[in-house]
Amino acid sequence: MSILLDHQLQEQIPHDILAFPIAFYCNELAALPNCAGSMHWHPYFEIATAQSGVLDFQVGRQHIILEAGDSIFVNRNMLHGIKQLSGDVPDPMPNIVFSGAAIAPETSAIYEKYIHPIASCDTLPFIVFKHKNDWHNEVNRSMENIYGQMYEQGQCYEMAVQRELSSIFEYIFLNFEDLPKSETTRIQINAQIRLQKMLSYIYGNYAQTVTLADIAGAANISRSEAGRCFQSYLACSPVEALIQYRLQTAQRLLQQTTLTLQEVSFSCGFHSVNYFSRQFRRRYGYSPGEKRELGK
Repeated sequence: MSILLDHQLQEQIPHDILAFPIAFYCNELAALPNCAGSMHWHPYFEIATAQSGVLDFQVGRQHIILEAGDSIFVNRNMLHGIKQLSGDVPDPMPNIVFSGAAIAPETSAIYEKYIHPIASCDTLPFIVFKHKNDWHNEVNRSMENIYGQMYEQGQCYEMAVQRELSSIFEYIFLNFEDLPKSETTRIQINAQIRLQKMLSYIYGNYAQTVTLADIAGAANISRSEAGRCFQSYLACSPVEALIQYRLQTAQRLLQQTTLTLQEVSFSCGFHSVNYFSRQFRRRYGYSPGEKRELGK
């Protein structure tokens, strides 16, 4: 199942499962260039687990290293992305994206008392559960059970998943005061909002002619401030981020369509096939034509 993003880069739970608002993903890294996913955000909670490799899970400006067996809980509306750092094959990285309504209705006393305080805590962007910590492994076992239930979808699997999610939130609620917190300044919040606006512009207009002024204008800031914002979060310039996304899109089109190289180039915003090919080889180490052959 592919992760769905809306026009604001917000990950969406597929409409056909809204009755039980939780989506299960696995092996997504295998389909991503260099096993790295774009930064995005969504109004849902997310839980992911490293299974075989070492993962760099970025939340905001923080980079969290997950070793095999470690899991991470990401709070709602947090800008985040993933990259595999080691491992001979893509890590399966099972993960779930879910609404708190999967545990209890948002109008219920349970949601208001136990889920809302976590969802609305600006100083709790994420929680890491290390496999070397006995207490954390209680939560990791619940996560593994959820992945199994979501994969098999056997009889009464929804109730089994709901029980495990309730157990995880009970652990978080009971240990809330002792969990590491991250103070976020107004400047950091504003920077993230600006970055989200500029990323939304890039993702929505990459096929067109896009300038640095266009990207900065999406957030109503100067070009120099846009540059500082991208360097702070993504360690690249706005134009480099645009090119990276165009190349990621080209990778997908080369794998999933029969478009010619010229058609792929133009549909991704490159108006010169030679320039597209040079940029593609520079980033991935092989030409677009070789990528298509590898994908057959």
